[in-house]
Amino acid sequence: MGHGHDHGADDLPDGRLIAAVAVNVLLTVAQIIGGVVSGSLSLIADALHNLNDAASLALALFARKIGRRPADKLMTFGYGRAEVVAALINLTTLVIVGLYLIYEAVARFLNPQPIDGWIVIGVAGVALVIDVVTAVMVHAGSKNSLNIKAAFLHNVSDALASVGVIVAGILILLYDLYVADLVITLVISAYVLWQGFSLLPRTIRILMGATPDDLEYDRIVAAVAAVSGVKSLHHVHVWSLDEHTRSLEAHIVPDTGSMKAFEEIKTRIRAMLKSDFAIAHATLEPCTGVASSDPASVRAHAGKTHDHSHSHGDEA
Repeated sequence: MGHGHDHGADDLPDGRLIAAVAVNVLLTVAQIIGGVVSGSLSLIADALHNLNDAASLALALFARKIGRRPADKLMTFGYGRAEVVAALINLTTLVIVGLYLIYEAVARFLNPQPIDGWIVIGVAGVALVIDVVTAVMVHAGSKNSLNIKAAFLHNVSDALASVGVIVAGILILLYDLYVADLVITLVISAYVLWQGFSLLPRTIRILMGATPDDLEYDRIVAAVAAVSGVKSLHHVHVWSLDEHTRSLEAHIVPDTGSMKAFEEIKTRIRAMLKSDFAIAHATLEPCTGVASSDPASVRAHAGKTHDHSHSHGDEA
């Protein structure tokens, strides 16, 4: 059942990802040291965010390598969901980091500490440059990969956070406005949580086998029912095999008992699904039973559990 998929993420060489990971790890170490020495919580917050970016990139790189493996007897659908699993891990960690930063910000507000503004500005300035460079490095692969897109957005927000940290350092130097460090920490936390919660639903839906976000189930059913030669259909299931590959399974009641005619019907259905809905994989089984192609009836059938086997070998 080997299928070749071009996910577009190969626009981003693995070497560039490795370099981005290394740079972000070094930046994290520098920011943590700077944050401890200066007493700046916002600098440490930015460091934790950068560490999450480095881990995210490293896990995305590992998942990409696994995802390229062909289908085998263990993973008959292939390993494409490895990147989606990696995204779920990264985003969950991101949310935990965001909540922890809020906790630390409140604790620091109740027990304020002295902060060295010059160290904050210096380290944050270096971080800003590295964040921008990293974002440029991973931009090429951000259009076709959920993991890489998340990493790219993280780096962009990191750059904005670094700007905020610099502003906090300036306010501390000029006006002794130490509360600025806490406010910036909360802003960084808000960015982290927004990124995590905005991408988590899509990731979970893919892993749960939900209908892709941009597809309407009833519209797909109606389109298949309208294909010449289709009398009715039922047991319709639509899901994403991975981030880029959609699949459909359905029982078709043809208006003819000829298998040759049914093969022609399948060809027409698959061509329509590919052109209208970007569904490249369709498993279509003939069924002689009487069933309704009314969307409400099909939905009712789709929600039931059925004990039947499926052969995917005819997906030509």
